[in-house]
Amino acid sequence: MGCVRRVLVVGGSPEPSSAETVRAAARGCDAVVAVDRGLDALLASGLSCDLFCGDADSVSEKGAALVRSAEESLDPAFEVVRYNPHKDDTDLGLALGEVLRRWPEARIVATCMSGGNPDHELAVLGRLSAWSGELEVKEDRFDQRFLKSGDVWNLSGHEGERFTFVPLSCEAVVSERSMRWELDHKHVPLLSDLGVSNVIESGGASITCHEGLVVAWVFRS
Repeated sequence: MGCVRRVLVVGGSPEPSSAETVRAAARGCDAVVAVDRGLDALLASGLSCDLFCGDADSVSEKGAALVRSAEESLDPAFEVVRYNPHKDDTDLGLALGEVLRRWPEARIVATCMSGGNPDHELAVLGRLSAWSGELEVKEDRFDQRFLKSGDVWNLSGHEGERFTFVPLSCEAVVSERSMRWELDHKHVPLLSDLGVSNVIESGGASITCHEGLVVAWVFRS
């Protein structure tokens, strides 16, 4: 595979994103990674993957058959990295390690990450927030970003939509512009609800994380 600048990672959420969202997330991506059940979401979207990562314990029988065929073929449709089900990490954590090893400079677009059990959802949030490079999440109802110190998310095109941020560090320093409620270098503590349910007022809206780490969402109308 040539130069890979953008990688789609399709997670194994039991409540996957729609086929339309998965296809939209895939646009402009140079490589596609399926994380276990994420292969089913790709198949439902009419897309193929370049790399399957997982222990194949949650993928459908159709998907599992494709994985077995790829493992046995001399010219496989996609590469398979299969894990022992008795492992000390999640499929997503191990898959992100594979992405980092193969394409360390690539930007990640993730989908099918947010549904299912609360423990898994929190673990996914933690794992994605630890990614050191650029990463965005696209789901049916929202776009999500993780902002570290110095990061800015320009929100042009989202006028009138609901916006939320939550600090994931002990404290974050945040500014919000062109929103119903604005902030200027506000110190916000861990998991504070201060940034919940703002409204984007104009095309010049933005959020800046001056210090710390925040997760932020734009909820589509």
